[in-house]
Amino acid sequence: MKAAVCTTLDGPDAIKIVDMPEPVARPGEVVVRVQAAALNFLDTLITRGKYQFKPELPFSPSAEIAGEVVALGEGVEDIAIGQRVAGYIGWGGAREYVAVRRDLLVEVPDGIPDAVAAGVSVTFGTAMYGLFDRGRLRAGETVAVLGAAGGAGLAAVEVAALAGAEVIAVASSSDKLEICRQHGAQRLLNYREHDLRQGLRDMTGGRGPDVIYDCVGGADAEAALRSIAWLGRFLVIGFASGAIPKIPLNLALLKNCDIAGVFWGEAAVRDPAAQRRKIAQVFDWFAAGRMMPHTSEVFPLDQIAAAIRRLDARAATGKLIIEID
Repeated sequence: MKAAVCTTLDGPDAIKIVDMPEPVARPGEVVVRVQAAALNFLDTLITRGKYQFKPELPFSPSAEIAGEVVALGEGVEDIAIGQRVAGYIGWGGAREYVAVRRDLLVEVPDGIPDAVAAGVSVTFGTAMYGLFDRGRLRAGETVAVLGAAGGAGLAAVEVAALAGAEVIAVASSSDKLEICRQHGAQRLLNYREHDLRQGLRDMTGGRGPDVIYDCVGGADAEAALRSIAWLGRFLVIGFASGAIPKIPLNLALLKNCDIAGVFWGEAAVRDPAAQRRKIAQVFDWFAAGRMMPHTSEVFPLDQIAAAIRRLDARAATGKLIIEID
């Protein structure tokens, strides 16, 4: 089988396309013929050895897949060969076949293309877990999404809007903000043209957002936190800016607010049943036409390095998908 692999931790330019033996399903696993694999900002980090998880070399990028079950391991009886599935696998998705734990996979309903299904687990799983489990979001509250035009941000915009929240999308250009508006954001804030702290306060009548969903980190994290409402929840999603902020803890005291980490990947592994329920709900929303993810670009497997460089350059809106023949 063909596989994109990292043999060194030198970033996307070191990825090679190689031939490898097809995997065999161990007990509790299935083998999936991968039709599409999704990329996330974590792929810019994991290919450089800078992500929380550090797989042993050589490994393939891509934490998300969609495809068809082609073999069952011992003890797997609740799924059939030929079933379309999608799921989060940590890494290793950028190849023609993968062996995956059965409990990490969700059945994909008819009518949802593989290129869409592949891009759901990380971004929408994080949004569901972050906004509801960690952020305790309620209808009528205000959510500010930092980095709103990226894959993680757009998913949060869509989920929060569907939940009845007032969504403020924060991004760096009018083009990106227009995409956010199309996906449910009611208010738009260009942080390059307006002061972030004051802008968030002005858009909420001086009260501040109830929930801040921060995909970016860096210097803007503290500015956003200073705008948060009394009893607000600041959700730490990731650090797309490349800088991990050092937050003065007195701000949490003064606003009587929570600063909550959202380590969705570990939560999904610890409680895969809860993750499957969340993704099944998202698929139901897709099937009903209530929301649909935005795909920025689709690349063939041999162009995966170029795709990851797009993430490096912060040039993508929504998801980047790798299609695998």
